[in-house]
Amino acid sequence: MTRGLEFAVAVFLGLTATLTGAQSKQSSATTVFPSDAEIRKILAGRVDTLAGPQDGIGIVVGVIGPKGRRVIPYGHLNQADPRPLGGDTLFEIGSVSKVFTALLLADMARKGEVALADPVAKYLPAGVKIPERDGRSITLVDLATHTSGLPFMPDELPVFNASIAANDSTAQLYRFLARYQLTRDPGAEWDYSNIGYWLLGQTLAARAGMDYESLLRTRVIVPLKMKSTAITLSSDLKARLAVGHNAVLQPALPFSSVSPYGAMPAAGGVVSNVNDLLTFLAVAMGYEPSPSALSMTAMLYTRRPIDGDGSEQALGWVVTGKGNDQLVTHDGFTWGYASYVAWNPATRAGVVVLSNQQTSVGDIGRHLLLPNMPLEPPTVRKHTEIKVASTVLDAYAGQYQVEGVGLFNIVRDNDVRDNDFLTIQLPADWGLPKLRLRPESRQDFFVAELPVRVTFQTDSEGRVSGLLLYPPRGQHALSANRLRSEK
Repeated sequence: MTRGLEFAVAVFLGLTATLTGAQSKQSSATTVFPSDAEIRKILAGRVDTLAGPQDGIGIVVGVIGPKGRRVIPYGHLNQADPRPLGGDTLFEIGSVSKVFTALLLADMARKGEVALADPVAKYLPAGVKIPERDGRSITLVDLATHTSGLPFMPDELPVFNASIAANDSTAQLYRFLARYQLTRDPGAEWDYSNIGYWLLGQTLAARAGMDYESLLRTRVIVPLKMKSTAITLSSDLKARLAVGHNAVLQPALPFSSVSPYGAMPAAGGVVSNVNDLLTFLAVAMGYEPSPSALSMTAMLYTRRPIDGDGSEQALGWVVTGKGNDQLVTHDGFTWGYASYVAWNPATRAGVVVLSNQQTSVGDIGRHLLLPNMPLEPPTVRKHTEIKVASTVLDAYAGQYQVEGVGLFNIVRDNDVRDNDFLTIQLPADWGLPKLRLRPESRQDFFVAELPVRVTFQTDSEGRVSGLLLYPPRGQHALSANRLRSEK
């Protein structure tokens, strides 16, 4: 059921009491988790298919239910570090961070510091211009439910790994917002947006009179006693951080080091571990008391539909399925990590899956909660870069178009060592920087930072006519036609 903007603080209080009472009643449905040995077999199969534990890649699973919690790890901290992964091992959790930001909003709304229907502009400096459409302002709840009308990321992103200070990235965000024209009314349609949560974090921090990291620590991390959850890592936390690995199983750059992602911790910059995230779920499911419990419950009462599959967007969480098969979920990806956190309200069973490799792990979590949901075959495979002639690279440079998707620009470039290579600039609304294409055959290229592949195509006369692009989240290949320049 979709909830509107009319939920003010008083309604929050009444509804949270209702849900808290409902959670105390035991459902006839149950979730029976596999044994540790059975779960470890699943993890070993996944890790060993990708690389093998000796390569420093692993997965840690945590499960929690009426019988308590368990942690099942597989793999090692790093290729050069034989210490096994465990519940205390830290991982970047990517977009699972958005759940924490949404909790901040729910908590501040419950305490009367903000209202969900408040315009974003109400709390930002006067000089910051927020786009509107037909007199409709973007509100806090629009941001939290991905219905603001804002795109995934700003356009004009720098080349991957360009060094730009966080304050410059924030200025870039405000410049983008000042010139962006909304194509639909705020609140009208769901469209996943990192910009939205970046802006939500900035807005809540401005309202609280402190930076986002301090706000998160004060209002979420400390009350929930999540001692290993942070944005800026102490030396102790750094020592427990598993080394992330990119799409080709090489050590990856930290999320915070890539602009402008380092300036948007509210959308994806939190680091945590399985033990802390199980504690988070324990409070969400009513197993442990916490000052945050009422606010966590309130997150589920405001929902907007997600087009296509009947899922709903709550504050932060995505709600899928119905009845005993309903799951409350969120997953996350960074340049070298993957995460999945979910729970079943009917059975009060939850799961956390964290990996230090950029591959999907959500299927493992769904399978553990709903055994009828099958495991998926791994999509990551090893790639070996080869050398191809500069004339081949020259032939591929140009613009390619996918109808209804946009333009893909292939550019010939070289580095300081005068090495020739290709880069690809994806459509602006994909929210990705320019990426280097690495050849593994004369026509097949891959990206190291993300699971993106490109295969160039030729016509009957040997001319380059198009390309197939395999997107980063395992979707079907996109067929792009080459655009011929006017002469």
